[in-house]
Amino acid sequence: MKTVAIIGRTNVGKSTLFNRLIGRKKAIVHDRAGVTRDRREGMGKLFDLSFKLIDTAGLEETGELAKAMWEQTEIAIDEADVLLYMIDSKAGITPQDRKLSAFLRRKNKPVLLLANKSEGKAGLDGLAEGYGLGIAEPLPISAEHGEGMDELYLRLKEYIEPVEGARLSRRQQKKKELAAKEAKGGLEEASDAEEDEKQIKIAIVGRPNVGKSTLVNRLLGEARVLTGPIAGITRDAISVPFSYNGKELELVDTAGLRRQSKRQDDLEKLAAADTKRSAFLAQIVILVLDADAVLEKQDLNIAAEVIKEGRALVIAVNKWDIAKDKAESMERLSDKLQTSLRQVRGIPTVNICAKDGYGLDRLMKIVFATYAKWNKRVPTGPLNRWLEAAVERHPTPLATNGRRIPMKYITQIKSRPPAFVIFSSNPDKLPESYTRYLVNGIRDTFDLDGVPIRITVRKQKNPFEKKSK
Repeated sequence: MKTVAIIGRTNVGKSTLFNRLIGRKKAIVHDRAGVTRDRREGMGKLFDLSFKLIDTAGLEETGELAKAMWEQTEIAIDEADVLLYMIDSKAGITPQDRKLSAFLRRKNKPVLLLANKSEGKAGLDGLAEGYGLGIAEPLPISAEHGEGMDELYLRLKEYIEPVEGARLSRRQQKKKELAAKEAKGGLEEASDAEEDEKQIKIAIVGRPNVGKSTLVNRLLGEARVLTGPIAGITRDAISVPFSYNGKELELVDTAGLRRQSKRQDDLEKLAAADTKRSAFLAQIVILVLDADAVLEKQDLNIAAEVIKEGRALVIAVNKWDIAKDKAESMERLSDKLQTSLRQVRGIPTVNICAKDGYGLDRLMKIVFATYAKWNKRVPTGPLNRWLEAAVERHPTPLATNGRRIPMKYITQIKSRPPAFVIFSSNPDKLPESYTRYLVNGIRDTFDLDGVPIRITVRKQKNPFEKKSK
């Protein structure tokens, strides 16, 4: 598959075009220059053309961060088969545009010059100036409004072979697959075994400057995302494919989450929303803590939201090598887990040093073990034998008629996370404290510590009850 990289100075609309070509708002778009800092990848599609697409940081002049951003952009340029070089036709050609043009000419790679923001007459002068860059004939487009995509398709088609059937939208493709299944004699739901074959998505979350990006880079074995002593370097959630011991994974580095009251502007709010969206779409969430400030209020808020969404949570206590009081940190962590996150008992924790790789093998073993529990299915027979014994040990409360609330039958209705339904003739009277007792019993009996468990009590239908007409 061909690779296409979007290149240009800051604020010319690269991320807007990236989002349009991948078909969803994956990259944060903002009027402020320099929002994108890491290179971001996705599957691009334009009519019947499919390709790997890379969004890059804009060219900036000075500073260590700017240097690191440019290094990431150079990697994307070297990897790409075709470069989409974007300029702002409304702003006109700048010295940075000319500098980047000279660099790209030396690369001897196919370059398409896209004059963005060309809608209306305001962009005509900048479009004309584009000829002077000596790259290629400028193509007027509007990434925001989708103008010029037909011409872009024709230009890209010279370098990328069309894929048969790629013109179908996702919805059309889904309908086609459903029709094929119906023709074979009915529909079948994907089994948990089939789900297991899919790529495991692991999101790395936490407060700013706790070492999330350092952890991602160490696991990948390369400087894939930007790091540094300044808090808030990462803004977008960056997804990177990753293989560990033969298992295909996807690592997602996210922006640091500060308390809502401390988020200074709408850009930080957009980054926070992007982080939460990525975490809630992941199967495993690694919450990274600073060893000298474990499970502070914002950490607890993050953990509670992850658990509420039914994700599997693993806690990584980073910077363990420089912790001031290791015993006090672990005692505080244990107390916080018991008092503030009681809804999921046994959340796994591991001490690490992302900078030198200490504890990362153990972290990944715990991640895989937690993922297995999150996917676990318990047979109905053992479940009902357990329920009978649990009710015998601790009988259900009395209902208004003076009889014990009956627990008739239990079955697991889904995994990811494990969810169970209990049938009873009087479910509304069952107190929450008894439901917690049942959750803890399932957790102990079937080795489901550390993952969310959901129990629903439903009314059992009476087969002799007359149906209302």
